[in-house]
Amino acid sequence: MPRPYLLLSTVAAVTVASGVAIVGLARGNEPATIVEAPHPSASASRSAPSSAPAVPPAAEPPAGLPVIAYAKGPAGLPADPAPASTAAITEALRPETTVALYDAPGGTPRAVLPARISGLRVLAPIVARQNGWVAVLAPAANRRIGWVPAENAGWTAEPLRDQLVVDLSERRLSWLREGAEKGRWTVAIGTRQTPTPLGRTFVMGRTGTSGPVYAGLDALVLGSVPEEPEKLAASLRKAHTGIHAWTNTSVFGDDVSNGCVRTPAAVQKKLLAQIDPGTPVIVTA
Repeated sequence: MPRPYLLLSTVAAVTVASGVAIVGLARGNEPATIVEAPHPSASASRSAPSSAPAVPPAAEPPAGLPVIAYAKGPAGLPADPAPASTAAITEALRPETTVALYDAPGGTPRAVLPARISGLRVLAPIVARQNGWVAVLAPAANRRIGWVPAENAGWTAEPLRDQLVVDLSERRLSWLREGAEKGRWTVAIGTRQTPTPLGRTFVMGRTGTSGPVYAGLDALVLGSVPEEPEKLAASLRKAHTGIHAWTNTSVFGDDVSNGCVRTPAAVQKKLLAQIDPGTPVIVTA
């Protein structure tokens, strides 16, 4: 069985040590060339084209910089500037060991993104490129990005082909591959008190589930976390949202979960067969 991860669950307990996880889950400046009249004693002069903007240098990360963990997200990172964008995201950053996340190109290092989080291989979608830096969606946080130098930064780029879009107003999950819709389904989402987090996030990986209501199928673990953890049971306050099967078909089209997206079993089977880690998930209002 895959390693279990704590997800927002409508069931009170999750047993990690025993290998059981219960789920339910409760991002050409061409300069003008100026020609002046020649000085009587000089030839005509022209301004030389300016060079490309310099890449802001990366400050050395300090010792003891916080490492992002499953139950502890990063602090001090900027907000995602386009959380509701459904534009295709085609690359993900894959750390070779660890990389520091900065709060701006050439800014302050705020957190360490490890190669794995609780055993899940990290693939963070790249949402922007600017002046020799790339911005990625931060895991274990909602609507936060971190900046990484594009060159010699200890990471590689991985292609992405899929995208999941959750429309909360329609209670609908859509799957797109290279921009073409492959399927759409009515699902269940979080309640007003325990909402499904808005914005861009991504699939971190998958985990096993326990209980017949999950149809014996794994859940997809997302990078997003509860919006207001204090409204949840203490055991769920450091959990993640996810996408998982639900056998009670009466819930589809309703706001009933603690934040997760509940799908028909046949849909979950399809997603598990097709959706890879790093796949962007956009939750819109």
